[in-house]
Amino acid sequence: MPAAVNLAAKLASFTDHWAPRIVARYNDNEVRLVRVEGEFVWHSHDDSDELFLVLESELEMEFRDRTERLGPGELIVVPRGTEHRPCARKGEVKLLLMDPRDTPNTGDPATATPAVEI
Repeated sequence: MPAAVNLAAKLASFTDHWAPRIVARYNDNEVRLVRVEGEFVWHSHDDSDELFLVLESELEMEFRDRTERLGPGELIVVPRGTEHRPCARKGEVKLLLMDPRDTPNTGDPATATPAVEI
């Protein structure tokens, strides 16, 4: 049966960075929460778009030709095949991500931190 998901409680249940947690599933997609700090790796996802929604703080999404700055309540969709690097240079950022099931966070299963369901 459907049940409400408390995002704040789920975020409070972990503290590690760049390690996505699955909090819901719909169709063949995963809703993930992640805490980030510092710079991630440059990467792309060849087979899917990726949605980032900033819940707290400020995220910089770097592309090879520009940087987009997002604050709380703002989102960005990175189109498939687009090289990007999420950065949290002003402290920890809390994000909600939407990805197809089993999408590796680095675009490469060999280097990814697998998403864990909580």
